[in-house]
Amino acid sequence: MSISVGDTLPAATLMRMGQEGPEAVSLGDKLTGRKVVIFGLPGAYTGVCTTAHVPSFMRTKSQFEEKGVDEIICVAVNDPFVMKAWAESTGAEDAGLTFLGDPSSAFTKAIEMDFDAPPAGLLARSKRYSMYVEDGVVTAMNAEASPGECEISAGETLLGQI
Repeated sequence: MSISVGDTLPAATLMRMGQEGPEAVSLGDKLTGRKVVIFGLPGAYTGVCTTAHVPSFMRTKSQFEEKGVDEIICVAVNDPFVMKAWAESTGAEDAGLTFLGDPSSAFTKAIEMDFDAPPAGLLARSKRYSMYVEDGVVTAMNAEASPGECEISAGETLLGQI
């Protein structure tokens, strides 16, 4: 069964581009004692991810901050090079969103949010979701029925739940 409200997120190592190149990021370090939004999506540069999901969190970032959210993290099954370029090209980096890659899909599989869509070339990718996490515990969770939809996982929906 996939991750749900009341569950503690598993330990995970994600990837980002640092000043010296790719670097590991402990998700636990990002969550301990903090209020964090995590949204997952099928992939960088894909249609709905780029035109709807990421922009929804860019639009709502200041409102999340007003509610005490410390960080908004986007997770996708992509390498840190692609995640960095995508964050820059969408303006999400300048907006203050954190983009972390889950290149082996380890975190995505651990929370059972993975799916395959071979006709589209998507293997071991992330379903579209958003969650609000307090000190590592999921307090709100929204998963889309289809990866092509961005309704209940959008920033505006999650914002209304906290």
